[in-house]
Amino acid sequence: MVTQILRIPDISLTWSEWHNWSNIEIDCRSRSGVFIPHNPGVYEARLSGEEERLTIGATSNLRYRVRECLVKGKGPHSAGKRIRELEFIEQIEVRWAETDRPRCAEEELHRQHRAQFGHLPKYTNH
Repeated sequence: MVTQILRIPDISLTWSEWHNWSNIEIDCRSRSGVFIPHNPGVYEARLSGEEERLTIGATSNLRYRVRECLVKGKGPHSAGKRIRELEFIEQIEVRWAETDRPRCAEEELHRQHRAQFGHLPKYTNH
């Protein structure tokens, strides 16, 4: 039997402001649209002002995953589909943070959410 120890460095996340779901739908080239980077990162959605998250996700392209899949439903996103069907969209806020290790960051964010609330975010399946 071989034992291997993994030493995982800290991940520092600089979060965007919380943005209203409806403003994310608007193209960022308009004055009221929100710019989302094409870089890898993590994102969270919540009811406005609430601490508990509706979903926490990771992606290799924040703009595509957040705007096109989560918010607009133009790509696969099971949590986004359920949020659009079951929640009052005007009360949803989304934020994101860029990181070159999105899966590790997502795993830790899920762990922290579970520790604080006793369960994963409402629309997270794994």
